[in-house]
Amino acid sequence: MHVRRSRVLLLAAACGLATALTLGAILVPQQASADGSAPKPRLVATAAHARELEVEAALSRTLVQIHRARDDAWRWQGVMSAPQTRYAASAERSTSLRYRHLVLGMWAQRASQARYLAQHPPRLKDWLCIHHYEGSWTDPNAPYYGGLQMDMSFMEAYGGNLLRTKGTADHWTPLEQIWVAERAYRSGRGFYPWPNTARWCGLI
Repeated sequence: MHVRRSRVLLLAAACGLATALTLGAILVPQQASADGSAPKPRLVATAAHARELEVEAALSRTLVQIHRARDDAWRWQGVMSAPQTRYAASAERSTSLRYRHLVLGMWAQRASQARYLAQHPPRLKDWLCIHHYEGSWTDPNAPYYGGLQMDMSFMEAYGGNLLRTKGTADHWTPLEQIWVAERAYRSGRGFYPWPNTARWCGLI
């Protein structure tokens, strides 16, 4: 009879421990405090809970990386005055680390492509030749500004956004100035806004 009761108690204790583990944590008593008061239980995270925290941290890091790659792509697209690639918010809502890594890869590729295109504008040698005879990239003297000597009407027509956000062409990067000139070229004006220097470069 005594042995049977001990077995029942042992079985009950085992069931209680299994229940606690199923809930994801066990309570471990701390040592008695210095004032002799009863010790308080300490919640110990299990390996599964630790793994959940790691996944949440990885999701957050990946989302930050996606935003950085997206902003980098948009920045270089802005240099070329190209349309921004649309950003879908599905990565914000997804809790799949694999999916976020897939989105990160796509935006990293877009950023790399946009960077390469922006840094290799068409007719780069021609624009640099015209610049050689025009002025400093930071020339602030009116009525012509920057390394390709753009006047206000030219900047408003082909670099309006830059003019509004950064001021006259002497505040733009050389690449931004070249891409604004390229936009004028593609509009049908060719190299004729620079009649003298374009002739010296053998372009017209």
